[in-house]
Formats: sequence, structure tokens, C-alpha cells
Amino acid sequence: MTTPEPTPEPSHEPSRESTPDQPSAGKKPAPRKAAGQKSAGRESAGTESADRVFRSPLGIASGVFLLVLAAVFAGDVLFRGEGRSPWLALAGLLLAAPLIVAFTIRPAVYANDDRLRIRNPFRSITLPWATVADVRAGYSSEVFTQVGAKYQLWAIPVSLRQRKRAARRASRASQDDPHGRTSVTADVRDSASRTAPTDQTVADLRELAERRAGAPGAQGETRVRWAYEIMAPAAAGLLLLAILLATG
Repeated sequence: MTTPEPTPEPSHEPSRESTPDQPSAGKKPAPRKAAGQKSAGRESAGTESADRVFRSPLGIASGVFLLVLAAVFAGDVLFRGEGRSPWLALAGLLLAAPLIVAFTIRPAVYANDDRLRIRNPFRSITLPWATVADVRAGYSSEVFTQVGAKYQLWAIPVSLRQRKRAARRASRASQDDPHGRTSVTADVRDSASRTAPTDQTVADLRELAERRAGAPGAQGETRVRWAYEIMAPAAAGLLLLAILLATG
């Protein structure tokens, strides 16, 4: 006769595998970071305001045309010329090309919330907004610093024809205004009649300078860098041309 085996009694001890970890006494659970908090912090720390770029389309177009014209004439002399003519053409091209680029294609103005960067033919000037005293447009666009220095904005040329056109439009609008609330002048500081593109650009830069002058990121000193990448080849071309003319 077979004796039945006794049935084991169920254990009342909690299973270690199925029981979640409990924090020990006196310890607080570590706070969990919200999803995306770390990446959002990185994005906000690395975000910078984009530059607004001001350039002269007419200047760029004329510069490209002059470069093509100079290359055609110089290339013709280089391949068909005799004697010293190819060397003179090479020296002239080496002198003229950097100057054409400097005065037509290179000028630009970059503005963001922290600084104004001016790229003129032979210099690049970086002005934090705290150093800018005023931006004006008379016969040329200029920026004045707190210490009295003046820098011209080659990339923002002043057009007297556009100002006269804006004044005529304002004058016609004033004649149509029965209450006389429209200004008939085209003063740069008059927001009601500032419709010329150059004057509007200067007004925007002045407003940005006044608004951002006290910002922490807009502090600093003026930095000026000479454009040696333009001056060096032009000087080499001038020297070569002088040597060829002196020895001819």
C-alpha cells in the first residue's frame, strides 16, 4: 500500500522576485527627470539669434559683371598676346580683381540681438550694441560709437532718388488727407514718411540698437580686423605691375 506524500503548506513569505524594491528607511526616492528635459536644456543653451544680412544687389551684380569683363580681356591677352603683354595683363588682373570684389561683392552688414558686424571693403568691424550710440543716414549710412568713432555702412547705400520718390508719395498722401495728419517730409526719423528702403533699414538698426543696448550679451568692445585677403593680392599685383613698367 502506497503512502501518500504530505502536501506542502503554502509559504507566507513574500517572494523576492515579485516584490518591487522598496526604499530603505530614511532614504528618499531619487526624483525622475522629465522626458526631454535634458535635450531641451541643451537646445535652449545652444540657441543663438540668427543674423539679418543687408547687402546691395546692384553692387553684387555690377561686381560680377566687372569680374567677367576683366577675365575675358585678360584671358584674351594672356593667350594671344606677345612679349610682355601677357605679364602686364596678369599683373593688371591680379590688381583689379581684389579691388572689384572689395568694393562691390564684399560689403555686407550682419545684425543680430547681440552685435552689429560691418564688412567694408578693407575692414571688418564688430560692434556690440552697447557700444553703438546712433545709426544715421545722411548722404551715406553711418554708425557712431559711444567714444565718437564713425564707421560707414558700404552695404547700405543711400539713394536720394528713392527719398525724393518717398517725399512725393507722402506729399500726395497729405493732399488726400482732409485732416492734415500726413507728413510731407521724408525725414529719416519720421516714422510716418520713412518709406525709402535705405532709411527703413537704418531705422530698424537704430531701433535694435536702442532696444538691445542693455542686454547682457550685447556688452563688449569694438573689434576691427583688416581684410588682408583683399589687400595682399592687390598689393602683389601693384608691385608686379610697377616692376614690369619700371623695367620696360
